[in-house]
Amino acid sequence: MLIKNIKSLVQVEEQPRNKVCGADMNHLNTLENSWLLIEEGVISDFGSMNNMPKGEYGAVIDASGRFVLPSFCDSHTHLVYAGSREQEFIDKLNGLSYQEIARRGGGILHSMEKLAQTSEEELFEQSVCRAKEIIASGTGAVEIKSGYGPDLKSELNMLRVAKRIGRETPLEVKTTFLGAHAVPKTYSDRKEAYVQALIHTYIPEVADQGLADYIDVFCEEGFFSVDDTDRILNAGIKYGLRPKVHANQLSFSGGVQVGVKHNAISVDHLESTDTKEFKVLKNTETMPVALPGASFFLNMHYAPVKKMIDYGLPVALASNYNPGSCPSGDMKFILSLACIKMKLNTKQAINAATLNGAYAMGLSRSHGSIAKGKIANLFITQAIPSLDFIPYAFNAQIIDTIILKGKIIS
Repeated sequence: MLIKNIKSLVQVEEQPRNKVCGADMNHLNTLENSWLLIEEGVISDFGSMNNMPKGEYGAVIDASGRFVLPSFCDSHTHLVYAGSREQEFIDKLNGLSYQEIARRGGGILHSMEKLAQTSEEELFEQSVCRAKEIIASGTGAVEIKSGYGPDLKSELNMLRVAKRIGRETPLEVKTTFLGAHAVPKTYSDRKEAYVQALIHTYIPEVADQGLADYIDVFCEEGFFSVDDTDRILNAGIKYGLRPKVHANQLSFSGGVQVGVKHNAISVDHLESTDTKEFKVLKNTETMPVALPGASFFLNMHYAPVKKMIDYGLPVALASNYNPGSCPSGDMKFILSLACIKMKLNTKQAINAATLNGAYAMGLSRSHGSIAKGKIANLFITQAIPSLDFIPYAFNAQIIDTIILKGKIIS
């Protein structure tokens, strides 16, 4: 497949990088008036129209007036869930906090109840619709967490559904075991017993069935402490699961510190984060991941990503698609929120939503940029005036053609 007359080829890399940090996030390599060649599902070559190769191609796309970008890499979602939680949306409008809703049996516990009543097949049917939805909005790689299962069987069901989405859609899927999302009602007032069950029963079974790439813990007051998180991550590491951490969403929880201690691939949320955490993250392999969709939906403050970048850190953006705090996986809208609410510029936001998002899933060698040998996951925009139009026109449908794994999807 040849794409020619591209107005601008975005996030081009001659020498592929793993991630983009600090001041480098202000730079976004582009190639104007260009072409791109895809062979056997990967990017085989690209260049200026002045030296476009001649030959016969299976498909030729004329991208005159259009931009070509790598697909978004959404490194934090809870895409597999049952039902919806719009009543809690109304509760929030009436003034209840996230913690108050949780104490009343809402929030994660409510999703656990719904999931327990849903068969694995029905759970797949609901979730694959969301997968198709995010594909249509430009996402090509996604991380999917468990965490709404009230028992081991349900958690395994969630992970099997996530794996199946990776087989039956063109999405690249990474899976994360998040048994430590909330303490199920069956373990009410027995959190330590549940932590022990996670360590000695859940994690070994998840690993034995090969259902997860990562392990995650919601490290927050009222959920799991730093000590709980430390022990659960240690157990996951012993079974080959690299850590991620829900860190500092509601308070300065210590989640960043325990994540870095265990070489977490990412620490996510970070709404309550300051210089102390920046120092801990500097020069580590842990990617800070911001989730502006949750801040928007819950009307909470936003992670200080601009300060992180000024401090020299990398930053990734993800959707946090879930039924309670961000019922949307539209990464283009996340890009706009990052610019409007977090004051990132377009280049910083695109770096965060593509290459750095790929890094936070362990995929930056194969996804997240336009580079020879990388998987051909990309989208062609409609004819738009500039790259800045993408976050500016926050509700506009700017995608014309989606190509995943070298095939035209739409």
